Amino acid sequence: MSHSFSAERVEVDRGYDRILLTAMMLLLGVGLAVLFSSSFFRSELLFADPFRFLTGQLLWVVVGCVVAALVSTISLERVQRFIPHALGISLVLMILTFVPGIGTSIHGARRWIFLFGRSFQPSELVKVVLVFYLAYLLARKHEIMDDPVNALLPPFLVLALFSTLIYLQNDFSTSVFVMLLGLVMFFVAGAPIRYFLGLLMTVGPLGLILLLSREHRVNRLLAYIEPAFDPAGSGYQILAAERALIAGGLWGQGIGMGTQKFGRLPEVHSDFIFAVVAEELGFVGVLAVIGLFAVFAWRGFVIAANAGDRFRSYLAFGLTTLILGQALLNIAVVGGAVPATGLPLPFFSSGGSAMLMTLIACGLLMNVSRHNPDGAGEYG
Repeated sequence: MSHSFSAERVEVDRGYDRILLTAMMLLLGVGLAVLFSSSFFRSELLFADPFRFLTGQLLWVVVGCVVAALVSTISLERVQRFIPHALGISLVLMILTFVPGIGTSIHGARRWIFLFGRSFQPSELVKVVLVFYLAYLLARKHEIMDDPVNALLPPFLVLALFSTLIYLQNDFSTSVFVMLLGLVMFFVAGAPIRYFLGLLMTVGPLGLILLLSREHRVNRLLAYIEPAFDPAGSGYQILAAERALIAGGLWGQGIGMGTQKFGRLPEVHSDFIFAVVAEELGFVGVLAVIGLFAVFAWRGFVIAANAGDRFRSYLAFGLTTLILGQALLNIAVVGGAVPATGLPLPFFSSGGSAMLMTLIACGLLMNVSRHNPDGAGEYG
């Protein structure tokens, strides 16, 4: 992405991008409705309260909206001074996941820390902090992209450090996603293609070895290739999601009327929540939700193209790619197009950390859309 900017710009408040805001609110509203439908049975079973998951999510939504409103008005230039502190806090929180008594292992993964009775997933914070850090540093180093030691190596080492820590939490999918997100930002910032080819030849074989080094990853891969290979084990979720997709038909069973959520589809309120969308809202509902994500992405990339300076452009591009990438991968998993990843569906999946950071990312996007320099959008 090549940009040419005039020497002097006058920053004006153009107001929030209303189309983006509308798409975000619609996704949030539909997501909460689908979350309640998908979780009330499990919530009643575990807590004797059908609203437990919904009320917990609503708390994070309220907090996230308040924080998003705040970050949509702050000066991004002032925030840049706190990037090293944000990276340091993120690093400490990631390390705390390995500390007994603070970090907790769930299903073999150490992704959460528990403080004051609340859980938080630091890798969700890392995603947004890394996008902000890379946008800032790559914008500053734009003129020396052909100098890999000074321009590309420092941010790549930071990206590799956090990707490694996420991998050590036994979260291979998120580790790969964070690495790919960072590399996409390097590409958009103008890093020469030859460096990507060299990285692929160096890291590609290592990634394949890591993928095949754990039994559960191999089982996921086999389940993707042939779900019927282990229908009661690794292929169970994929087959259950397929049944939900088929049962939905054109118009769906109706909100709340699906049956796969009644213990037939594990993690139906989180990783596989899109199966509930398909079963209860049907093909029309699936298209509507995908359409809302498409509108969100369209406006996000338009904001990036019209940002007026490289930092804001890279920031908006990275945040939009972060949300869109997770949505596409989650939907692709439910549709059987890619192996199971464990990535949440933004605005839909149960999980306070993911919801909070998604809304903060939206607030930052709104900030960029609101504070565009006069004459922005002139690119060469």
